[in-house]
Amino acid sequence: MLYTIIGQDAPDSLSNRMTSRPAHVARLQELQAQGRLLLAGPFPAVDAEDPGAAGYTGSLIVAEFHSLSDAQAWAEADPYLIYGVYSQVSVRPFKKTLPA
Repeated sequence: MLYTIIGQDAPDSLSNRMTSRPAHVARLQELQAQGRLLLAGPFPAVDAEDPGAAGYTGSLIVAEFHSLSDAQAWAEADPYLIYGVYSQVSVRPFKKTLPA
């Protein structure tokens, strides 16, 4: 089943985000290699492709896991949570409808 993982960035977390990004992306690439990643990306803090110093307000990941508890365990091990980029994370089941 698909699950959404939404991380909310802590204030002034851009430096932590950039430092822990390689480890975060490596985990996403592992999901992608397994064919389990539907999409992933950050929420820019301003309406721009590259928000610069404004940074990001969080991230969205949509991926396949065996269960909600598996998705939560994966999210809890995310470097962005461990290193204080995310102040909170929400994990919810997701049903993709479109595009078919």
